[in-house]
Amino acid sequence: MRAQFVLSEIGVGLRRNLTMTFAVIVSVALSLALFGGSLLMSDQVSTMKGYWYDKVNVSIFLCNKSDAQTDVNCAKGAVTEDQKKQIRADLDKMTTLVQRVTYESQDQAYKHYKEQFGNSPLAGSLTPDQMQESYRIKLKDPRKYQVIATAFNGRDGVQSVQDQKGILDNLFQLLNLMNRAALGVMALMLLVALLLIVNTVRVSAFSRRRETGIMRLVGASGFYIQAPFIMEAAVAGLIGGGLACVFLVVGRYFTIDHGMALSSKLTLINFVGWDAVLTKLPLILATSVLMPALAAFFALRKYLKV
Repeated sequence: MRAQFVLSEIGVGLRRNLTMTFAVIVSVALSLALFGGSLLMSDQVSTMKGYWYDKVNVSIFLCNKSDAQTDVNCAKGAVTEDQKKQIRADLDKMTTLVQRVTYESQDQAYKHYKEQFGNSPLAGSLTPDQMQESYRIKLKDPRKYQVIATAFNGRDGVQSVQDQKGILDNLFQLLNLMNRAALGVMALMLLVALLLIVNTVRVSAFSRRRETGIMRLVGASGFYIQAPFIMEAAVAGLIGGGLACVFLVVGRYFTIDHGMALSSKLTLINFVGWDAVLTKLPLILATSVLMPALAAFFALRKYLKV
């Protein structure tokens, strides 16, 4: 097979169906950009889980005087010194489960609240005695929260036991839902791209039916006849894949490093690095070539019978 002939046929086919070729390139670029973005989103969620699950605490909130009047769990009154000592002693015994215990007084809780919500209208009406004392517990295994909850919920002096992991789980569920939505849009865009590729190949082959007929008469093999059409689709897909890679790199650069600069504004989030982006680019390029080539190959076999 002469490379010059194949390349010339590819150029003719791409120019002859320019609008459809452009539509294929755009569809492939958008769908693979969403595909790469979905992969990065999955990496981001995994990175955030590893980062935050290692920092979550279980909090045992103790009853104060206000809770004794309003909360059924504190009906027996505010926590006493003996009750606090017993809770701490029981926590210290859980050496196989508890990694670290930190006590937070009402004054410390009030100070932390003022630091976080000092601009809230409610902050001016609160006083330290309205805040709750608490034990902040770092577990060796965050999944063992229920053991702490079972041991201390309902105990005299305990208002509630809260697991920060539950709050994070809701956030990660939302992120996973958004990721699945992006994958759904990506699948739809890929379907559109495949349909465009099939139609483009069929139109291209039909417009050159005389040339392919002559080639068949002179004994050209089926693969020799099909190769220019398959490579047309592969080249268009490769251009789209290249654009998708550009979209990912530019998107990562302007949203995280510069422009929006989320990495400096959201310092509590450990964003995925450039290594995660660069490892996705070969997969996107390979998909952008193989997907159109296979679609063109099966379209020629099924519809055109060259």
